[in-house]
Amino acid sequence: MSYSVKLEVFEGPLDLLLHLIKKSEINIYDIPIADITKQYLDYIDLIRSLNLDVGGEFLVMAATLIQIKSRMLLPVTETEDEEEEEDPREELISRLLEYKKYKDAAEMLGERGETWSNIFRREQPQDVKGEGDFSLSDLSLFDLIDALQKVMERVTDSSSMEIILDELSVKDKISAILDRLNIQESLTFTSLFENEKTRSTIVVTFLALLELIRLGLVCVQQLEDCGMIRIFKKIKSGGTDGGEGV
Repeated sequence: MSYSVKLEVFEGPLDLLLHLIKKSEINIYDIPIADITKQYLDYIDLIRSLNLDVGGEFLVMAATLIQIKSRMLLPVTETEDEEEEEDPREELISRLLEYKKYKDAAEMLGERGETWSNIFRREQPQDVKGEGDFSLSDLSLFDLIDALQKVMERVTDSSSMEIILDELSVKDKISAILDRLNIQESLTFTSLFENEKTRSTIVVTFLALLELIRLGLVCVQQLEDCGMIRIFKKIKSGGTDGGEGV
């Protein structure tokens, strides 16, 4: 039986492109389309191999990137040269800039709302041992996949990444992570995989972590970009709230 994780906060293809642009420190007005297309397709392959639900819009964007790449590889004709050929990336750049503008505005409004809620707030019990907790919507899925790729690099297992996952093994990993968090205040992301020797077991552990985040049983913390990721168990008054099953 395959184990599929569906996340309500799963981001879209424009989010992935903006993540790749930020990660690679690329000028959004001059995107190296061949490099960004390769990185995008690599991410899609990895996401699909993890049995995460990839919407059709991701595949449409993949086709769009490949089309733009093909157009940029075509030789420029004399007529096009004289008339100053339109940049094939122009429409994509326009979409990214428009999306980024609205995304930045939404984040600003969210921060403003959080500021006001902190000023006019009712006393609430402390959820987590530690400060600066992040939900998956703050520390993006793509940030976690970046961290996963670094873990994968140390594994010499060259077997196919198309993995059929046993549902019970994921549940076992969920229990194992919670057991460790009952003993330790927090865990680093890399420590979750310190005893894993194959890609398949790394994937099972990663899916267990995603499920725990989705259910609201743990939260993740990253104090700076590309910094160490820490995992905390959420402790709520009146018991731990779960979520819908997978």
